[in-house]
Amino acid sequence: MRLLHTSDWHLGRAFHRVNMLGAQAEFIAHLVTTVRERGVDAVLVSGDVYDRAVPPLAAVELFDDALHRLADLGVPTVMISGNHDSARRLGVGAGLIGRAGIHLRTEPSAAGTPVVLSDAHGDVALYGLPYLEPALVKDEFGVEKAGHEAVLAAAMDRVRADLAGRAPGTRSVVLAHAFVTGGEPSDSERDITVGGVAAVPAGVFDGVDYVALGHLHGCQTLTDRVRYSGSPLPYSFSEAAHRKGMWLVDLAADGSVTAERVDCPVPRPLARIRGALEDLLADPELARHEEAWVEATLTDPVRPAEPMARLTERFPHTLSLVFAPDRAEDDPEVSYARRLAGRSDQQIAEDFVAHVRGAGPDVHEQGVLRDAFDAVRSDEAVREVAR
Repeated sequence: MRLLHTSDWHLGRAFHRVNMLGAQAEFIAHLVTTVRERGVDAVLVSGDVYDRAVPPLAAVELFDDALHRLADLGVPTVMISGNHDSARRLGVGAGLIGRAGIHLRTEPSAAGTPVVLSDAHGDVALYGLPYLEPALVKDEFGVEKAGHEAVLAAAMDRVRADLAGRAPGTRSVVLAHAFVTGGEPSDSERDITVGGVAAVPAGVFDGVDYVALGHLHGCQTLTDRVRYSGSPLPYSFSEAAHRKGMWLVDLAADGSVTAERVDCPVPRPLARIRGALEDLLADPELARHEEAWVEATLTDPVRPAEPMARLTERFPHTLSLVFAPDRAEDDPEVSYARRLAGRSDQQIAEDFVAHVRGAGPDVHEQGVLRDAFDAVRSDEAVREVAR
C-alpha cells in the first residue's frame, strides 16, 4: 500500500508580511498531482491543517477545495487535528465527510478506532491520534499526572489493544502530532512544554509498522518507521536550510517500509545573511541571494542610517532586519533580547529570582515556577479550544 505522508499545512499563515495563501494553494495542487501521478492509495495529514483555531475565511475555502479535490480522486484521506487547530471546528461534519473518503480524527476518545483499508495483501489499520493536550485529556486516558508521554502512552495502549484483536498480519499505521525525542525543532512551532518536558521518546510508538508524525517543520527521519514530513512551506527563517517535502511511503505485505522524499514547490528560497551593512551591499558572494527572502543581521557597532531602504536596493525581498553589533556578552551594551535568546521561560524566571535575592530558587521553588508556567499554558490551551 502506498501512502503519502504530509502535515503542518498551517493554512492562513503568513511569512513575516508575505501572504502565503497563493503558495499554499500551489502546494495543494502539487499534492493532488502527486496522488494522481504516483499511484497513492491513501493520504495522511498529521495535524496543523490550519494555523489558528479560528482561521480566516480564505483559508477555510482553500481547505474546502482541498477536500473536494482529494475526494474526487477517490483516494482515502486520514487527517488529524494538531495543536494549532480547533479540534471541534475541524471535526464538524466528520461523519458525513467520512462517506466521501475523508476521515477526520479529532476526538481523543477514538484513538483506538482505526480507519481500515485493504489491498491485495490484507488489511491496513490507520489510527489517528490528534494532538493530545495533557491537561485536557488526562481524565479520558486515566493518567494521574498530566504529561505528553503519559497521555501518548495511554493512547498507544488503546491502539495496541485494538490491533491485538485483529486478524494476524494486519498492518498498522499511526498518525500523531507531537514532539518526539531526536526531532530537530525550528522557531515556527508553538511551544508545547509541560512540566519542563516537551519531547516524548520514539519508543512510545513501538508495535506499529509506520508512524506519520506532525508538529516539527523539518522533514526528517527518526527511524525507518518513524518520520516527520515537516511543513510543505517555510514559516520562519530558522527553516532556511530545510528541504520541504512529503514522504511517499510503501508499506509491504510483511509490514516493512520504504520511503521516498517528494519535494514541494517553494515560492522563494530563504537566506540569512550577517555582517556590516556596507559589506553586505558589496559582497559578490551574496549575489545568489538577491531574489531570495532575506533575513539580514547587521553587526555594525552603530546602527547605520536607513538600513532597510539600502538593503532592499540590492535584496528587494528583505523581510527581516536584526541589529546585533559585535560585542562581548558581558558588555553592558548587549541588548536584553540578545541576553535572553535561546533561554526558556523557566530559566529566565530562575535568573530573575537569583538577581533579586542573590541566590537562585531551590528545588521546591523551581517546581512552583514550573507549575505556574504549566498552569498558564494549560489555561491558554483550554481557552483556545473553547473559542
